[in-house]
Amino acid sequence: MQKLIAGLHQFHENVFRRQRDFFERLAHGQKPEALFITCSDSRIAPNVLTQTAPGDLFILRNAGNIVPPYGPYPGGEAATVEYAVAVLHVRDIIVCGHSHCGAMNALLHPEGTEELSAVRGWLVHAETTRRIMRENYRQHGADALLNAAIQENVLVQLEHLRTHPAVLAALARGELNLHGWVYKLESGMVHAYDPAQQQFLPLAPSEAAMPEGARGSAANI
Repeated sequence: MQKLIAGLHQFHENVFRRQRDFFERLAHGQKPEALFITCSDSRIAPNVLTQTAPGDLFILRNAGNIVPPYGPYPGGEAATVEYAVAVLHVRDIIVCGHSHCGAMNALLHPEGTEELSAVRGWLVHAETTRRIMRENYRQHGADALLNAAIQENVLVQLEHLRTHPAVLAALARGELNLHGWVYKLESGMVHAYDPAQQQFLPLAPSEAAMPEGARGSAANI
């Protein structure tokens, strides 16, 4: 905790004071460019990864970068997505998974969550991912299986996003793009899903938006 408190003081003295005008403008409202959905994993820092400033990203984080399908009892994820699209009018939604994901490992090995009832309940929203892995990736070794699950889960969550009314409406108007990314902790590289080639490829600066309905099997990265 002392490290955090020291950091707060450093921020106020060395960052906030030098950029006071910028932070005061932020107090009057926000206009983020994208909704960035990623894992709660402490090793993922969206603003560091994308080199963006405060106000550039609307961020949704949870274990496994999961977006539950829209339903009769929408929760915090649905509210965040709806607000980002319908009120903030973000132009892009990014679902960003990452290598060595503990949530995906738990999905593949549920025996490790026997005493974690909340975790087991949460991972129900990735049941489609689990079934894809069980039925289509039986011959993969442990590392390849985890990598494939991470990628497949990103694609599954993109499909879940399309069940949200605000997202569907914005897609129909051509005002929203969906992107699937996987960040590799060990290399710092980001791979983006290419619907034309139906695989994750190193992200290029001119990466095109994922067309609505694009879906294919993940390929190892």
